[in-house]
Order: sequence, then C-alpha cells, then structure tokens
Amino acid sequence: MIPDKSARVLDYEARLNDFMDEHIYPNEQRFFREAEELGPFSTYPVMGELKPKAKAAGLWNLFLPDSDKGAGLSNLEYGHLCEIMGRSFLAPEVFNCNAPDTGNMEVIERFGTEADKERWLKPLLAGEIRSCFAMTEPAVASSDATNIQGEITRDGDEYVINAHKWYTTGASNPATKICIFMGKTDPNNPDRHKQQSMILVPMDSPGITVLRSLPVFGYYGVPDRASEVKFENVRVPAANMLLGEGRGFEIAQARLGPGRIHHCMRTVGMAERLLETMIDRSLQRVAFGKPVSDQGVTRERIANSRIMIDQCRLLTLHAAHKMDTVGNKEARAEIAMIKIAAPIMACQIADWAIQACGGGGTGNDFGTAVAYAGARALRLADGPDEVHRDQLARMEIKKRKGLNHPGWERMVTSRGRNPLISE
Repeated sequence: MIPDKSARVLDYEARLNDFMDEHIYPNEQRFFREAEELGPFSTYPVMGELKPKAKAAGLWNLFLPDSDKGAGLSNLEYGHLCEIMGRSFLAPEVFNCNAPDTGNMEVIERFGTEADKERWLKPLLAGEIRSCFAMTEPAVASSDATNIQGEITRDGDEYVINAHKWYTTGASNPATKICIFMGKTDPNNPDRHKQQSMILVPMDSPGITVLRSLPVFGYYGVPDRASEVKFENVRVPAANMLLGEGRGFEIAQARLGPGRIHHCMRTVGMAERLLETMIDRSLQRVAFGKPVSDQGVTRERIANSRIMIDQCRLLTLHAAHKMDTVGNKEARAEIAMIKIAAPIMACQIADWAIQACGGGGTGNDFGTAVAYAGARALRLADGPDEVHRDQLARMEIKKRKGLNHPGWERMVTSRGRNPLISE
C-alpha cells in the first residue's frame, strides 16, 4: 500500500505548481529559442535568471534521500514532486534536480571522500557548476556494462584514462566542470562485474576533447546535451578513484535505481500534460462537422491514456515506497517494471496527442514532438527495454524454479482428462 501524501509533500506541491505557473510555463518558448540560437556549447540566460528565483522560493535540491544536504525527502515523497517538474523540459534544471547532476551528486555524497565533497559536491549543490557521466561507448553495446572498453590504468600516484565515449550527457555545457567516468581497471578479472571502476575526472584535464553534440531525434542540447567525447592519456590523481578499483558496477547499480524513479515520475508528468494537450486540441479542432473530441477514436484514446498514466504512476510510486522501506536491491523487479512501462506509455500518448493536433503536432507549437523524442530516448537511457525485460523475466523464473506446485496440468479438459497427464 502506498502511503498518503505527507503535509510536507502537499506544501511542496502547492509551491511547485505556483512556481511552474508563474515562471516555468511562460519561459518555455524562450528556453527552446535560446537552445536553438545559442547551441549546445553555450549556457542559456533563462536558466541564470530562474535558478535564483527557485532558490529564493525554497525549491532547490529537493532530491538526495538519506542525506542532510537535500530536502530530506524520501524517494516516495520526491517522486510526487518529480511528476510536477516533469511537465516541462525546462523545470528540472531550474530546481537543481536535473540529470545527470542528481545521480552524480548522490554518487559523490555516498562514495566520495570529504575532499571530493568539498571540491565537487558543494558547488554542484549550489548550482555553481554542472557535471556529466561518461559510460556509453560507440564501439560496443553499452547496455551490457561489462562490454565497456574505456581504460583506467594506474601509473604511480595517477591514473591514465583512454576512451571514446558518447551520449555523455551534459559534456558540451560550459558549466560542466566534473565528469564521473566509468572504465576498466582490471579487464582480465574472471569476475566480469569487478573489472570496472568509476573515477572523478575534471573536465579541464589535458587530453579531453568534446568532439560534437549529438542530435537526439534531431534535437541538439534539449534537454540533455548528449555529446561525443575523447579521453586521450588523461591523467588524474589516484585519490580520484571512487570507492576503490573494481567497484564501478556496484556504484552504477546504486546510482541508477533512484535515477530511474526520477525519470519515470517525470515521464508521468509529461504524459499528463500530453493528455491535456490532446483534450484541449480535440475540443478546438472541428473535422467533418463536429469537434475532434466527439470522434469515437479520440474518446477511446483519451480514456486509454488516463488508464495508462494512472497505472504507471501507481507502479512508480510503489517502487519508490519499496525502495524506502526494504531497499533498492529488494525493489529491483519494481524498478525494472517502471523503467519498461513508463517510456512506452508516454510514447503512445505522445503519438495520440500528435494525431489530435494534426500537422501541428509534428512541430513544437504544442510540445508534442519533443515530448515524443524524449520519451523514445528514455527507452534506451539507463538500460534499454530488452535488458530490463530480461532481468525481470529471470527474477520471475527464479521464483518458480524447484517448485512442484500443481498448475493447469491438473485441469480437466472439455474432453476429459488432460492427455498430457498419465492416469
């Protein structure tokens, strides 16, 4: 059972909604215009104007459970707020709740040294700098983290890093000063999950080249600034290693669980807004003598959208509650389920919203095209659907292995006994 919203959450929700109405929605067009005109290698003035307002409103660093550096909210409580922020691509960064910063801050808080926290976590929490996360590589299927070829080689008191990474979120942003890099320190270790490590790499280190910004379904820099990055003989102090050599996979699992909750609840918020757009446009548009909203197919899509959104919201909140009560490891199945379900749901509702908007839905007058692109990309981010389905299926199969419970083979068919069962 999912607990009711606390008084603290209700208060945050009210203030967030007011801020969204006053500052976020009116600035969305400006945000997209600045992103288009200035490009992914620039900072956007609108962000510099809105972030101080969010701080002043007490709507800053709402994440980071089990820490005194955030708002002190649980995963469940924060999930409700993610839904509101997810209604706009502009919003999460304004509140300093944007990927990959939230995940990176959580990693540094959990696994970094006090020196790491002072140098990197403190300015990240203050919104003075941003960060990126370098894991995915173009030459291998990075959905299997053991495939990663990036090299982290010990040389005295330093590590030397060589790698070709891409879809490194945030790398093209001039405000990005620190990278959490995942590569291999022990490629010959017989335990494939102990070959990888994570290390902190300052972005001004010699040998780092941001080759280009990558388009995500044609969108550059909105919202994630995916980038292709080369690391060539990059040297960093040995003290920058997080948790120790061979612990990268362990850190990744700890990092990605909460991140998936955030992504999925933001996706629910985006889907809610898409449904509103679908309804509003279908009420406005008249085809064949009546509003599009009066067409049976439109009503069916609206009804199905409501069902799908509420299903995903409940599943995501259930996963968050389980993470809070029994831990991320015990909530693996629920986390996998929401990561599969939420982006697929949002893709479908975005598609229906585009149909309701007609030709205008293929552009960004109604925000439908970029929403579809974001939802579709999320089916790959933090692990593709196929990986999560495989993991989920393995867990379900494991539950049944070794059991001898009677099943359908005991049923009597219309023609008598099941022929597969011997008398």
